[in-house]
Amino acid sequence: MRAFTLAAGLLSLASTAFASSDSTSKVAAPATFQPPQVFKNANLVHIISLEKNYAKEQINVVIENIDKEPQDEYYLPFTADQMSRVGGLEVKDRKDDAAGPFVVEAVAIDQESDIQYYRIRLPVPLKAGGQQTLGISYYYLKAYTPLPASIAQDERQFLVYDFSAYCPSAYTTTKQKTEIKVPSTNVPSYTKIPGTGEEASESPQVQGTKLTYGPFGSQPAGAVLPATIRFEFSKPVSHVATLERDVEVSHWGGNVAFEERYTLYHRGANLSAPFSRLGWAQQQHMGGTPTSALKELRFPLRVGSVSPYYTDTIGNVSTSKFRSNKREVVLETKPRYPVFGGWKYPFTIGWNSDAKNFVRATVDGSYVLSVPFMEGPKQPEGVEYEQVTLRIVLPEGAENVKFYTNVPSSSITEASIDITRTYLDTVGRTSVTIKAQNLVDEFRDREVYVSYDYSTISALRKPVVIFSSVLLLFVAGWAVGGLNIGFSTPK
Repeated sequence: MRAFTLAAGLLSLASTAFASSDSTSKVAAPATFQPPQVFKNANLVHIISLEKNYAKEQINVVIENIDKEPQDEYYLPFTADQMSRVGGLEVKDRKDDAAGPFVVEAVAIDQESDIQYYRIRLPVPLKAGGQQTLGISYYYLKAYTPLPASIAQDERQFLVYDFSAYCPSAYTTTKQKTEIKVPSTNVPSYTKIPGTGEEASESPQVQGTKLTYGPFGSQPAGAVLPATIRFEFSKPVSHVATLERDVEVSHWGGNVAFEERYTLYHRGANLSAPFSRLGWAQQQHMGGTPTSALKELRFPLRVGSVSPYYTDTIGNVSTSKFRSNKREVVLETKPRYPVFGGWKYPFTIGWNSDAKNFVRATVDGSYVLSVPFMEGPKQPEGVEYEQVTLRIVLPEGAENVKFYTNVPSSSITEASIDITRTYLDTVGRTSVTIKAQNLVDEFRDREVYVSYDYSTISALRKPVVIFSSVLLLFVAGWAVGGLNIGFSTPK
């Protein structure tokens, strides 16, 4: 109940301005734009995690205002290619969790410029000479390149990741280091940097599954040091190109219906020879070399979920299990065929749940709906999502709709409130549509809160219309039945 009270408070501050067609407003800047040199990075630690099938990067940096005036705009650079693949960017104060995520906005620069920026707004301007510790996190989709590009069905898969040993920054960095975390100790090759001057030791230092580049001394703004690492990743590289998620709320039925439509790709190494069903069966029976093929997907659902279904383009898929008890609900699915690198598998799942798990009435008579922005499979290797569309269909007659989500605003591309018409509707149902890009499964439980008014008259509209229609049909049938229709022969 406390979560719903908090949601109501957030929604009271939210406005339908969030539902504009461009919810992630961009800051316009000329192609020649350069961030003002009002900060320096006093100390920076760049952590790159390659443990899942997407790259997660964290920058923990102590920034210092070297200008004479207070400053509140810190810029983060990306190449144009990185900008198209980066997502889930969030910034926090490492020493003050209560400060919450900072406002992050993309800077709109001429598309021909290779360097693009995100602007981070500090909640309180940093005074001259002051320091603040930022925690910046984001993800890269389509981060890896398989090498070799094609492998045998039972061969191990290796991926390559390109990065910079110097953390790209728009400001001078006094001291820094870069840590790389890989999923296994099988790392056939990586870039080595000889020690020079004050950096006397060779980089990286290798300890188990962690490689550390640096520490490096002072580097100017924009400094990069290209590096590459190749590592074993004998797991699926699951990439969801599109996820369409529909949530339909019914007060009369006391039900919330969910349906998710996936277009999934395996972005790992392709097969170097045609797929062998016999070889696959033998490999699974012997339990030998770990395979990079996608064999199953596990969907944890909310307790109380019922009536699941699982279909693909052919029809119903029977290779699924549904386990439900008081503590957990899990839908375990197996694709119709093992999905190897370069293969595509579109499918649909759906289920129902008791509305009491998601809808609460407030003291002022309105309602608050709280649902996950996305749920999706929970896999050890992770899942990345390129495009996500969430559509929440409210009961017919819902009014004064407001919504809020704690999904990073840098990933939200569009949000709107529309009218959707379904069976037996009269005026149509209000629906909330939110589109996002470049998300990963670590955001699978981020919430969307929707508040709306739903009067008794609105609730009675549909049954009255249905009753009136049936009554009218009955009367029309009775009237038609009472007519004496026939032909008479003239005498």
